[in-house]
Amino acid sequence: MAGYQGWFRAEGDGAGVGFSHYFRNEERCGIDMWPDISEYKKTYETPFKNADGSPAKLFSSYDKSTVDLHFQWMKEYGVDGVFMQRFFSAAKEKKTKNSSLAVLKNALEAASVNERAIAIMYDLSGLKSSGEDCSALIEDWKYLVDSLKDTNQAGTKTYLQQNGKPVVAIWGVGFPDRPYNIRNIGIERLIDFLKNDPVYGGCAVMLGVPTYWRELNADCTNDPYLHELIKKADIVLPWTVQRFTPLLHNEMDRYRDMLIADMKWCKENGIDYVPAVCPGFSWHNLSLYEFPDDIKPVGSIPRQGGSFYWKQLSTAIASGAQMLYVAMFDEVNEATAIFKATNTPPVSRYTQFINMDDKPSDHYLWLTGEASKMLKKQKPLTMKMPER
Repeated sequence: MAGYQGWFRAEGDGAGVGFSHYFRNEERCGIDMWPDISEYKKTYETPFKNADGSPAKLFSSYDKSTVDLHFQWMKEYGVDGVFMQRFFSAAKEKKTKNSSLAVLKNALEAASVNERAIAIMYDLSGLKSSGEDCSALIEDWKYLVDSLKDTNQAGTKTYLQQNGKPVVAIWGVGFPDRPYNIRNIGIERLIDFLKNDPVYGGCAVMLGVPTYWRELNADCTNDPYLHELIKKADIVLPWTVQRFTPLLHNEMDRYRDMLIADMKWCKENGIDYVPAVCPGFSWHNLSLYEFPDDIKPVGSIPRQGGSFYWKQLSTAIASGAQMLYVAMFDEVNEATAIFKATNTPPVSRYTQFINMDDKPSDHYLWLTGEASKMLKKQKPLTMKMPER
């Protein structure tokens, strides 16, 4: 499974928010990689220019044709499905709710048509420190079940199941840089509702937690209450993006040892475990104006032509992982996307973009499909990155 943002908008797409999540202008750009737009039915001109001087174009997630294409790619390359990111703000703010609901509705339909799994991942980003709790998510889940029939799509039913229960993820539990305290925002009530409500419950709950959740240190809040919450859930997803890099020696040994220890803890406590993997990371353009005192390099965690991605995939499978979470399908802001991206991004004196190391635009989709076959033992596992 991969994470799916679905938050990209374009001027003229009907959403009325301009190039949201892409850029404010050429000098203030929020993405570090450029999508390969050659297969999209609808694209939108931007202020950026290609090397030949032609206008560079982008897609909009708001268009049904975009979502359809993405799910077609999932089917073609063997990506099992996606967790649709649903932010706290989308659950409580009507304007955001309407825009994101349109994308979610299209995704549910596309998942059914292409027989891809789909699930909701609630991201607690946006939840404030005072006066707010998870009640809005309870009401939102009721709305999704009643109005969107998210767990009971028309046509082929593809909502993700774990042990016969629909999966709902809650991401952002235990991170010390968040403004909220996990003890007073009603997460236990939300988990209990999702698992036990007689009408809307019966779900399997997945919690997205920091990398060092088990030891309660480093990137994790030092509060044993986090372990209490995890034991009430069904699946734990540690967020390891930016925690490992191919630029350090023996990183995959460290990754392997962490996975094995995590899975041992989970087995002892009756919890399922899903490792996160990512192809790389880059946050240069956004940092130029968001963090002028801490500008990030381009490709700070380099993809190395897919080598870094494959090392994570193969290490996780060899360590005994039964499922994998790919971060992310379409995340071009942090350059973790696995969907089709271009080797020839726009040329600008204000911004820099990563390229695909001269690999085909579908390279990471193909690698993900290969890993899926090996995870399911349809092909022998190889620690060396496969070649076409």
